[in-house]
Amino acid sequence: MSEHQPHGRSFGSVAAAYDRGRPGYPPESAAWLTGERPCRVLELGAGTGKLTAALLDLGHQVTATDPDPAMLEILSQRLPDVPVEVASAESLPFAAGSFDVVVAAQAFHWFDAATALPEIVRVLAPAGRLAVVWNSFDARVPWVRRLSRMIGEQDQRADLADEILGSPLLEQHEDAEHRHWHVVDSHSIADMTASRSNVAAMPEEQREQVLADVAELYDGYGRGMDGMQLPLVARCWAAQAAPRPEPSPEEVEREARLEAERAAQLRAEQGWSGHEWDDEQPFDDPSARTGEQAVVDEDDDRMVITTGSLPRIQVSLGEAPLAVFEDEGLLLIDLH
Repeated sequence: MSEHQPHGRSFGSVAAAYDRGRPGYPPESAAWLTGERPCRVLELGAGTGKLTAALLDLGHQVTATDPDPAMLEILSQRLPDVPVEVASAESLPFAAGSFDVVVAAQAFHWFDAATALPEIVRVLAPAGRLAVVWNSFDARVPWVRRLSRMIGEQDQRADLADEILGSPLLEQHEDAEHRHWHVVDSHSIADMTASRSNVAAMPEEQREQVLADVAELYDGYGRGMDGMQLPLVARCWAAQAAPRPEPSPEEVEREARLEAERAAQLRAEQGWSGHEWDDEQPFDDPSARTGEQAVVDEDDDRMVITTGSLPRIQVSLGEAPLAVFEDEGLLLIDLH
């Protein structure tokens, strides 16, 4: 649904309103999307982290991406331990097979599916899962139906997941719905409205009129400072990555280039380079290592130390042979 891409990049100017006004997602939806067993999760279009926190509560190792740095800045303030990347779904800076689950909340309809789906399947482990969710208004309630017409019905559409359901790259489709409530007051309902991409993109006069109409609706149905409950439906779809054919030479070359770029980035971040290590062995006579000689000098820096998400650790391990001497092992400790 790439025709909506311009609006999909318009959240940055209303990032704070988005964070204050948009609803989160019920725990049962998060569990349905990713499963309850901890795994490696890539969140696309993570925004300010409305779903991210629920995924962390399940014990998942989450990497969050969004094309808008203003949105990710708010996410990082709230969840500073979550690795983030400014990236679009159409060009993911991760190695093939890096994640068990890829999720997108309130975001997939902004993707160019023809380009994004191959990228998503590429970064998924074999038989990995793509799962998406949209919060939709429960339009069975008359005043909610009126609110939906005022601020935009893009999340109510029946075709939101059609590209997923029709893709030959995916199989074993599932869907689910979870009803929940979002408490709003006069301020948060205004923020929710202002953060809608179609409203944010309106000329100022038209946008102010929409905000005035919503305020009037709230005054008629709300409970003043006590707020009111907005009924929502979290609509979820998921599919499994279909078996992949052998990669083409171009795909192999691209993966090698991505790995080299990630390794270079990590070297720059960690402040070391493989060229800094000389070719000398730590002992003059390796065969005579006994007792205290078997302990590497405290000043010896021939090791790789890395932190962060498993995808980043995997990139660092790609550099590890530079640090491992002949007949020695490599110890990786997972502190998750």
